[in-house]
Amino acid sequence: MFGYVLPPLGELPQEEAERFRRAYCGLCHTLGRRYGPAARFILNYDFTFLAILLSEGGPRAVDSRRCFASPLKKREFLEPDSAMELAADESVILAYWQLRDGVADHDWLHGLKYRSLSAVLEPAYRKAAAARHGFDRRTREQLALLGALELEKCPSMDRAADAFAALLGAAAEELEDPVRRRVLGQLLYHLGRWVYLVDAADDLKKDAESGNYNPVALRFGLEDGAWTAESRHEFAQTLDHSIHMCATAFELWDFGEWQPLLERTLYTGLFHVGKAVLDGTFRRRRHAWDERKKDKD
Repeated sequence: MFGYVLPPLGELPQEEAERFRRAYCGLCHTLGRRYGPAARFILNYDFTFLAILLSEGGPRAVDSRRCFASPLKKREFLEPDSAMELAADESVILAYWQLRDGVADHDWLHGLKYRSLSAVLEPAYRKAAAARHGFDRRTREQLALLGALELEKCPSMDRAADAFAALLGAAAEELEDPVRRRVLGQLLYHLGRWVYLVDAADDLKKDAESGNYNPVALRFGLEDGAWTAESRHEFAQTLDHSIHMCATAFELWDFGEWQPLLERTLYTGLFHVGKAVLDGTFRRRRHAWDERKKDKD
C-alpha cells in the first residue's frame, strides 16, 4: 500500500493513540519474527490499519520490549495472533509487488533502488506467497490486469481503480466467518479504490513530467497535471463516494475495542488526506504527522 491511510492521532484520545501504537509495534515484531529484521522496513500505517481490520476486536495480550527503533526504552506491543500473522504475510506480498511495479515503471537506472529492495525482500515474499498462495495469486492477477490497462492507456479511472480495489478486497478472503468476510471484503474493496485514486492524484505532476500512465489525468484531460475547478470538484466527489461506501460496510460490523480508532480514521483521517492531496500539501502534512508521532515517543 502507499501510506495514505492515516489515523488522525493528534485528534484521538491518548488511550486510542497508544492502542494504535501497540498495533504498529506488534506488526513490526510479527514481521521480524516471521521474516527477519529486513522485513520490518516495509512497515507502514496502511499495513497496520489492515492488521487492525483483520483482528477480532477483543482484548489482546500485550508485551513490552526494546528494539532497534527504541533501544533504550521498552515499548508495549500486541503479541502476535493469527490475524497479525495474516496481516504480516499479506503486507509482505503487497510490498514486494509494489516494488516490482516500481521496477516496471522506471528505466534501468531509476529502477535500480526498486530492483535492489525487491531482491532483498524476495526470500520473505516467497515464504509469504507459499503461506497465502490464494492472496498472492489474486494479487498477481489484478496487477496483470492493471498492467494491461496501462499498456493500452485506458482512460477509465474506474476500471483501473477497480483492479486494485479487487486486489485489496481479497485480503479478507481467509476469514472464517462468512458475514465478517463479506463485510471486510467490501470495506477493503472501497478502501482500495480510494487508495488507488488518491495515489494517482498525488502523482499527477510527476506523471505529467515523466509521461507515465495516470488514469485520473486521462479521465479529466489534465495534460499538465494541474486541476481545473470543475475536475477537482468532480474528483473530490468520487473520493467521497468511496469513503461513504467504506463507512457503509464499517457500520455492519462491531469492531470491539478498535471501533473508535477505525471510525475516526474512516470518517476523519481519509477526508483529511484526500483534501491535502488535492491541495498539493499532502507530503508536507504527512511529514508533520510523522513529527507529531515522534514527539509522543
